[in-house]
Amino acid sequence: MKFHELQIPPHFNPDKLAEVWKVDYEEITRAAGKWGAEHHIQPASKDRFRICLVAVDVQNTFCIPGFELYVGGRSGKGAVDDNRRLCEFIYRNLHVITQIMPTMDTHQAMQIFHSIFLVNDKGEHPAPFTLITEEDIMEGRWRFNPALSHTLHYDANYVQQHLLHYTSELKKSGKYDLTIWPYHAMLGGIGHALVSAVEEAIFFHTIARFSQPDFHVKGNHPLTEHYSVLGPEVNTDSDGKSLVKKSDSLFNKLKEYDAVIIAGQAKSHCVAWTIADLLEDAIARPSDKDLVEKVYLLEDCTSPVVVPGVVDYSENADEAFKRFEDAGMHVVRSTDPLETWPGIIQLAIA
Repeated sequence: MKFHELQIPPHFNPDKLAEVWKVDYEEITRAAGKWGAEHHIQPASKDRFRICLVAVDVQNTFCIPGFELYVGGRSGKGAVDDNRRLCEFIYRNLHVITQIMPTMDTHQAMQIFHSIFLVNDKGEHPAPFTLITEEDIMEGRWRFNPALSHTLHYDANYVQQHLLHYTSELKKSGKYDLTIWPYHAMLGGIGHALVSAVEEAIFFHTIARFSQPDFHVKGNHPLTEHYSVLGPEVNTDSDGKSLVKKSDSLFNKLKEYDAVIIAGQAKSHCVAWTIADLLEDAIARPSDKDLVEKVYLLEDCTSPVVVPGVVDYSENADEAFKRFEDAGMHVVRSTDPLETWPGIIQLAIA
């Protein structure tokens, strides 16, 4: 297995990472075909050592300054710099990445984490970044907005009981309190789309390697948050009935790869929770424990949620990545050649 790096193709413009623009698919098709021929790039179907790149929620809503939930990190340039490195990583390692798996956070307005879902006694909605606790629901500070019952087809009393159950379950599991997020990743909106430069890189890979990306949509159930692509924050209602099941099919697909590389946004939320679920599932299944040592986390292609003066999840994100590393996963940098990554040569020749 050769991990030599390719040059970055000339069409890539790092100065456009913070912009939204139309990818010229026909032009990229021609460029990728020519690039593949010049560099003797083989179809992904011929890979003996199979690598999957999971790109978590690399969408405009999280990655473009001025969009709804831009993940700037403490530097203010977090997601933009992350995506420059991610694109460069894809291009340099185009010939060894077997498949790219983008996840897509996907929402509509009337969901449990958006302002319209809750009201107080004055008929006011909670402001973005309000944390809703079990005590808030028990004491009546916030309740389900009954005006949504008709369009969501849920009885108001049922949803109110669910809110109490939901916030209680979050507290029991040690997860973040229910957070009211700005409207984001809205289905059909520009914010929902992949970052243009990343979309272009993924499409270039698709054509050059004859490898269809495997998109995974998450987050569209109105009664639960869905940070992890593998499963929701709370997967039952107050009656114990399932809302959204964990994705065994996705887990089973990931374990078929020889290496799984994870990047995206945000390090403190959707990335961390996806990795945590992957780790939990692998540990729970004795025959799949070896998957843990096949996971590589691109620490320089992900940033935490930081809203200056409001919230800063940097320490939470770092603690999570330390926990993943202690469990046997590898925290690496995209700028380091693959051949220097711990254990990858051993995996490749096994």
